Amino acid sequence: MILEKVLENYKLNMQQQEKSQKTISGYTQDLNLFRKWLEKEWNGPVYLEDISFKDVETFLRYLREERNYKPASRKRMSISLKMFFQYAWKRKLIEDDISLKIENVRCVQEEREYLTEEEALDFIKEIRHPVVRVFTTTLLYTGLRISEALALTLEDVDLDSSWINVKQGKGRKPRKVPISDKLKPILEDYLKWRVESPQFFATEKTGTLSVGRVQAIIKETRKRMGLKKHVTAHVFRHSFASQLVKNDVNIVSISKLLGHSNLKTTSIYTHTSREQLVEAIKSL
Repeated sequence: MILEKVLENYKLNMQQQEKSQKTISGYTQDLNLFRKWLEKEWNGPVYLEDISFKDVETFLRYLREERNYKPASRKRMSISLKMFFQYAWKRKLIEDDISLKIENVRCVQEEREYLTEEEALDFIKEIRHPVVRVFTTTLLYTGLRISEALALTLEDVDLDSSWINVKQGKGRKPRKVPISDKLKPILEDYLKWRVESPQFFATEKTGTLSVGRVQAIIKETRKRMGLKKHVTAHVFRHSFASQLVKNDVNIVSISKLLGHSNLKTTSIYTHTSREQLVEAIKSL
């Protein structure tokens, strides 16, 4: 069966399984890169049954040595390939389960960029777009992913009970996040002047707020301030987690607030400052 057709069927299968659009888009992009590479190597169309593990191995080596893909990118690619070949084998489209031979790419996890609460608030004050200013403050004090915050409706934000109902979490797992005393008055004020829209965060022009718009405004603010730190919308989520760690909040609680399925993921967001290291030594 021609590979391009199998990939189309695989995409439909992911949609039927209600995978997130981000997951579907990422896997599709990765696998089409693999397909196009094979078509160039073989100088023609590629049939699934002709693909061997050696082809996969050569492709991953090509990404490392010729395309200079970083370990994190090659790890993502290897997962995309592994999931696809597992799908193909289960449906008896191939004789051997190639996915079992694909090794995980070792990836050293670096500490991610984050801001202290003071730094984050100073940055937010410089944002000239009022809706984005409230939006980033919400990210800072809730730790929501940008997609989760953008998906919020007016009904999802209950200021009376001080809870935010996240219906579209990663992996379609809902959760509730409490509204802090620092955030509540800001949201109460926002309700007085927000535009009429089903979406909680919305502009008058479109009735919504997009990822691109938020990131563009954050980028413009960062450049105008001349900051060296690479501030993005996700940095505010990371800053939220880092502040909780600094305040000695239990990692299980942090994990639940962030909507993580395991503690290993949460550990990426933890830091130890130089001051904390000094205090640790003093305690000896």
